[in-house]
Amino acid sequence: MAASQLIDEKGFKYIETGNNGTPLILLHGLLGALSNFEGIIRHFSSSHNVVVPILPLFDISLRSLSVMRLVEYVESFIEFKGYESVHLLGNSLGGHIAQLYTLKHPDKVNSMILTGSSGLFESAMGTTFPKRGDYAYMKAKAESVFYDPAVATKELVDDVFAVVNDLKKAMCVVAIAKSAVRHNLEDRLKDISCPTLLVWGIQDNVTPLWVGEKFHDLIPHAELVKVDKCGHAPMMERPDLFNEALESFLSRVESGVFNHQRMETYTLG
Repeated sequence: MAASQLIDEKGFKYIETGNNGTPLILLHGLLGALSNFEGIIRHFSSSHNVVVPILPLFDISLRSLSVMRLVEYVESFIEFKGYESVHLLGNSLGGHIAQLYTLKHPDKVNSMILTGSSGLFESAMGTTFPKRGDYAYMKAKAESVFYDPAVATKELVDDVFAVVNDLKKAMCVVAIAKSAVRHNLEDRLKDISCPTLLVWGIQDNVTPLWVGEKFHDLIPHAELVKVDKCGHAPMMERPDLFNEALESFLSRVESGVFNHQRMETYTLG
C-alpha cells in the first residue's frame, strides 16, 4: 500500500505502509500533520509497518475534548487494527499521548520513542487563546519552533494560520493545551518499563533540552540523543540523524540486545 494513501474506515483515518513486523505507530502533535513524518515513513516503510493515525483533534466536542480522550482514541484504533504489540513514537502532544497509553497498556508497547514531547513542560501556544488574524505573528511563531526558520514552509504556516483563525479549532487548541498541563506525568514516569528513546533538539524552544534530560532521569530504561542545530521537531529538521538514532534503537530492541540500564546520552550533528 502506498505510504501516502489515506485510509478512512470505521471512523478512523490513517495511513499504513503494510509491511510485516511490529507496527511503528507515529503520533503527531497539536498542530502536526502527516507531512511531519515523511522522513520516517520513507526510511522505515521497507522494514516496518509504519502507521500514522490522524488524531481527531477538531472532531471531538469541546465538552469532552482532553488528552485522555485522545488516548482513548488511540486505544480504540489499536484494538480496531488488532495489533498485539507496537512501537509507539510521539512528537510534542503525540509524545504525551504515547506516555499515557504506555502507562495504561504496558503489555502492548514494545518500545516508546519521544521527541520534543509534552508531559513535563511545554511552552508552545500556552493555554491562552492564540493570536488570530495576524499572519506575520503566526509565521514568526511557526519559525520559532525550528532552529532553521526555513523549515517553516509557507504551506506549514498557512495550515497553522487556518487552524487558529477557525474559531472552533482555535478553542480546541486551547482546550487540549490546558488538558496537557493538567496531565503532568512527573510522578508516573518511573512506572514506564519499556525501552525508551528520547530524541531532542538542543535548540528546542518549546520543550527545552532540560525537559528531555528530565525525561531521561525519570524513565528507567531510557537513552537520550541530543541533536545539534535542531529545534522542536528533529524528525523534520534533521531527518537523517533522527532516522539513524531510531534505526539503531529499534534494531537493538527487536534483536533483544537493548541495554535496559539507563543509557548515557550522546549527541549527533
